[in-house]
Amino acid sequence: MDELLNNFLDWSLLIETFPALLKTGLLNTLVLSMVSTVLGIIVGMVLALFAVSRKRWLTIPALLYVDIFRGLPAALIILIVGQGLAPVGLSLFGPNPYPLAIVALALIASAYISEIFRAGIQSIGPGQLNACRALGMNYWTSMRYVIVPQGVRRVLPALANQFVSIIKDSSLVYFLGLLTSQRDLFTIGQNISVNSANLTPLVTSGLVYLVITVPLTHAINYVDRRGPLISLRKKKPAVAVDENGGVVEKSVA
Repeated sequence: MDELLNNFLDWSLLIETFPALLKTGLLNTLVLSMVSTVLGIIVGMVLALFAVSRKRWLTIPALLYVDIFRGLPAALIILIVGQGLAPVGLSLFGPNPYPLAIVALALIASAYISEIFRAGIQSIGPGQLNACRALGMNYWTSMRYVIVPQGVRRVLPALANQFVSIIKDSSLVYFLGLLTSQRDLFTIGQNISVNSANLTPLVTSGLVYLVITVPLTHAINYVDRRGPLISLRKKKPAVAVDENGGVVEKSVA
């Protein structure tokens, strides 16, 4: 029993591993996740706007992109982008695999984020778009100033959940053979585990992942639950006149 426990939780090895996990692994995990999320949001928004467009030459490529990158395993996409481009002469960033890892994660994220944005945009009633048209606004101006801002606010919790998923997907970049200074939490834990023939570093990296993702998930759920309550509290009474000429108050947003 002691041998089994030491294999998973060797305190001396945990203390030895922890600084590298925090200083290098945590930093790279957050950089990979945040940068790929930002790129995914930009590409995802463009794809979402194409997907809801009435022009088929915009809609069909966007939907194809989403289907492909949502349908393929994340590990396969990372391998194709990270190791499949150089042999065919597409060396975007030289021999450095770190930017390719970000690109691969951004491609994966953009497909899912596109669907999140599309759902948010389509949740806005068509009456608002018609009202914009009545005011003389064209389609893209209406989307930019009226429809998209409302749709994005509605899907913020889903976007935050997608960020949590990207944090976990970032562990797959170990396929690319990152440099020592570029390694993420999982890669550092795996390397030390192999060298020490002990699973404690992997368990420790898992604990760090939990420290990031669990509080973030609960915070997202809390904000999501509180959102409708906050909206209700912001409603202000409006004065109206009833059919008998009396003044009444009614709640409006």
